[in-house]
Amino acid sequence: MKNIKLIEVPSEIGAGTRGASLGVDAIKIAALDFMSNFFVHFPSEKIETVNNILFEPIHSPYAKRIQGVLTMYERISKAVSDSLKNNFFPVILSGDHSNAGGTIAGIKIAKPKSKLGVIWIDAHADLHTPFTTPSGNLHGMPLATAIGEDNADNKVHDLDEKTARIWNQLKEIGKITPKVLPEDIVFISLRDFEKEEKALIDKYGMKVISTTEVRRNGPENVSRKVLRYLSDCTDIYVSFDVDSLDSTISKGTGTPVSNGLREREAEDLISKFMQSRKVCCFEITEVNPTLDKENLMAEIAFNILQRSVNIVMMN
Repeated sequence: MKNIKLIEVPSEIGAGTRGASLGVDAIKIAALDFMSNFFVHFPSEKIETVNNILFEPIHSPYAKRIQGVLTMYERISKAVSDSLKNNFFPVILSGDHSNAGGTIAGIKIAKPKSKLGVIWIDAHADLHTPFTTPSGNLHGMPLATAIGEDNADNKVHDLDEKTARIWNQLKEIGKITPKVLPEDIVFISLRDFEKEEKALIDKYGMKVISTTEVRRNGPENVSRKVLRYLSDCTDIYVSFDVDSLDSTISKGTGTPVSNGLREREAEDLISKFMQSRKVCCFEITEVNPTLDKENLMAEIAFNILQRSVNIVMMN
């Protein structure tokens, strides 16, 4: 039986829309509304944020608040790494998706010899770099830091020296670069990305499974296919961005996109992944209750969280 540890990361400095830092508490409120005592059952750790820098001027337009994101990478990676070393299964409840870069670093620091696979359930590829970003928001870049990629071939911007230096520190955190090989990443329900990201997906032949394929073949067949594809990996990290859900239900997130997963499809899919003993870490991210009605997004996220954790505990 696996010991679960909840790691709360209410950091939203990587996002362009405000409010994701409230997502963790919104999920807890959803649990209360369901009269669930889920959050009493497990040890938890809350990572101190630097959300105060949201009130300060932006110094790096192509990598907004990058110094703060580096601080969060360091804190998150230590918490995740310590949890794994102490034989916990870390479940991360995260504000914005930039935090996932710290999670991946933490897994590799704890398991440096591991061949890590990543299942990225998200409408977006999050493969931008400060050289290619259209927005400058770091929540669009965590996978680029994980694979140690600048994407210089598709460069749009020139960086100042300080931004370039901190970007390199993000990629090199834990003194392991890359943390994950591009071919060991599987995107699910990816449907909103720029040509610079597409160039990386094509360059490395990265695996993409569309919403249509999930719907046509069913979560069970898709999960089997993904786990078979990652069969060489010794450990697998599952990252669930709630904007992978269709925009008709994912109102409570900063970047909703149409043609996404239905709630039950996402829940069934993640539950199937959690049955694999290789899965060592799970993250839910980008719930933003300020954009929501009646806390619906957080309720959906809590249902998925609760079912997933129950399965992990039984494994």
